[in-house]
Amino acid sequence: MIKKSYAKVNIFLKIAGRRENYHELVSRFVRVHSLYDLIKIEKKVCDEFTLVGNFGCETKKNTIYKAYMILKEESPKVEEYFKKNCVIVEKHIPEFAGLGGGSSNCATFMIMVNELCNLNLSKDELAKLAINIGADVPFFIYEYNSANVTGIGEIVEKYEEEVLDIETITPQIKCNTGEIFKVFRNKFYKEIDKEDKKKLLSLNSKQILNILDINRANDLYEAAKDVYKDLNKYEKQNWYFSGSGSSFFKVKK
Repeated sequence: MIKKSYAKVNIFLKIAGRRENYHELVSRFVRVHSLYDLIKIEKKVCDEFTLVGNFGCETKKNTIYKAYMILKEESPKVEEYFKKNCVIVEKHIPEFAGLGGGSSNCATFMIMVNELCNLNLSKDELAKLAINIGADVPFFIYEYNSANVTGIGEIVEKYEEEVLDIETITPQIKCNTGEIFKVFRNKFYKEIDKEDKKKLLSLNSKQILNILDINRANDLYEAAKDVYKDLNKYEKQNWYFSGSGSSFFKVKK
């Protein structure tokens, strides 16, 4: 089985509050159809779970491995299956870039295993498992082109709009999400009010980008520039900043 694992961008990203150690988000996630990794599951006798790919972390810290560990608790069929099959990931989505590559890989793998091992888990059930791995993973589980994402990432509501043609650029800057959130809390913290939240979630993505500039669209951008000064060099008119970066994007006409 081979499946595409798509990137995403945040059309806007606002902070709505804090829940214990997490930040509550208000965001529009949009799938980038032109940028994806390929996940392949191939027959191979393995002594242990085998994951092949050019990753920036060791296997046990990889989101796919974390998903495997969770799914094998759901059914013994999963562990048995991966004694005879391995996972190969062909990477194209830059890492540490705000494009959700690791979260997308995790969700795509979970969807594949659900089918291959006949786990019969619903999208909602998969998403509840996925939130334990990462805040962005549930969005990718649902496979929507556009969605409003709130809470700590667990509330994903499909947004009906045209499929957007999105272009991305990723500087050679690996943004540390934890560090950016720390600086945001200490120096730039603000919360979106209820009326602005309601308005942004109701508008389509092109309308949102028409009324917001790069700084107003993403609450984390100021903090990211504070940590990574070179990000300023990549600012262009009608380009926006995705997640905690370092990628910039625009919607093509």
